[in-house]
Amino acid sequence: MTDTAGKFDAWLGKTECRTEVIGPDPLRGFAALLDRPETPAAAGSPLPPLWHWLHFLEMTPQSEIAHDGHAQKGGFLPPIELPRRMWAGSRFRFHHPLHIGESVTRRSRIDGIEFKQGRSGQLAFLEVGHEYESPAGLAFSERHDIVYREARSANAAAPAPKPAPANPDFERECRADAIVLFRYSALTFNAHRIHYDRDYVREVEGYPGLLVHGPLLATMLIDELLRRFPGRPLLEYSFRVLHPVFDTETFSLCGRAPEASGQTQIWIANEAGALCLQGKARMAPE
Repeated sequence: MTDTAGKFDAWLGKTECRTEVIGPDPLRGFAALLDRPETPAAAGSPLPPLWHWLHFLEMTPQSEIAHDGHAQKGGFLPPIELPRRMWAGSRFRFHHPLHIGESVTRRSRIDGIEFKQGRSGQLAFLEVGHEYESPAGLAFSERHDIVYREARSANAAAPAPKPAPANPDFERECRADAIVLFRYSALTFNAHRIHYDRDYVREVEGYPGLLVHGPLLATMLIDELLRRFPGRPLLEYSFRVLHPVFDTETFSLCGRAPEASGQTQIWIANEAGALCLQGKARMAPE
């Protein structure tokens, strides 16, 4: 394991800097996807938390796309050989929102590469830090965790999921069908085949249906919290993806009412009661 990890030491601390003007069209598109046409999209309107994922997109040339739909390995991210790449989770600390029309700079850095041996084979965990700076200064910071896995064996049994917490203070049932997944993939220029190619996801990845994007789930969950408890700005948010959600099933956005300090637990459960995404949030105190 040490020798394997040492191959990528040169990527630790690697940085990338990009600047982009926050335009209104991605916001309008995502508001339509979430059935929220009332979302302000004029110049100066604030960008809701996590909607920045509609910007700073990788416009990879078609000649550089790999078999799974991702960009070929290398470039800013290290060329880890393990074939299956998934969004494992993120952690945020918010200072102030971005606004439509602002020029925003994202500074990114490779902060960690770790190899482990799991029940399903070798795993690699990559940690990428991002800082988003607007004209008003640092808007928020993000820690993005990516996991790489070995190819799925034909007879491999999926690990048993954890049960979701019981008796949430709020809950809303949802479903992200193939049309929703297509529209979100289009908004984020995401060509990963697990979100639209049913034959690929069954025959190569070994899943029973299309996978709902982790960032989409995380955004829907925090959006539900903010809609239920308006007027309390979001200060921190972290989540981990624990179990896939498929287009063939319903899922529920669940959580506890925030404490006076602003702390709360939020999660996503599938229709079988499995814990799929586990999150923590801190809103402004009462």
